[in-house]
Amino acid sequence: MDTRTKHTRRRWNRLTSHTEHNGRFQSPAMLRTREILCAGARGNTLEVAVGTGRNLSYYPPQIRLTAIDPDPEMLDRARERAEDLGMVARFAESDTRELKFADQTFDTVLCTFAMCAVPDQKRALSEIHRVLVPGGRLLMVDHIEYALFPGRHAERLRENPRRLPREVAVEVGFEVGHHDRLLLGLVERVVAHRP
Repeated sequence: MDTRTKHTRRRWNRLTSHTEHNGRFQSPAMLRTREILCAGARGNTLEVAVGTGRNLSYYPPQIRLTAIDPDPEMLDRARERAEDLGMVARFAESDTRELKFADQTFDTVLCTFAMCAVPDQKRALSEIHRVLVPGGRLLMVDHIEYALFPGRHAERLRENPRRLPREVAVEVGFEVGHHDRLLLGLVERVVAHRP
């Protein structure tokens, strides 16, 4: 694991601990977004950066879920949540930039509030594209405050500036069917597919 990934993992551990304790205060728009995106999952589904499993209760019962995260502690918490829900899912430690799955394995990939923290968005979205079947869906929501003024000016100074995940997804071959913004434009939802 490279230094940027270790740093990101430590930061997300701290943030997740905080948000788990305050999860009941999550905005209705964010709860509804999780519900809408998860309801769109079909067939073999991969959730990247599952974290503690906050999306698990929203999936339809007929999907076959594989959930990954680079942090084994987060995966343990997600496994516990799945057990509490009586949900059958497969959990694996993996980096989104190097998915350990064969080409065209999944019908759906879900990514919620994680792409903004991935050190190399293009590589991660290329991997997601690779593991989706033709016609497979990418369901994604992310924070995009860095893409708005004044954040975008500060972002240019970073070693690896972040970009709108939707734009990067198009560059690696996805076709965007729908996108919209929530919370004063700070969050973007995307539904895309691999042609």
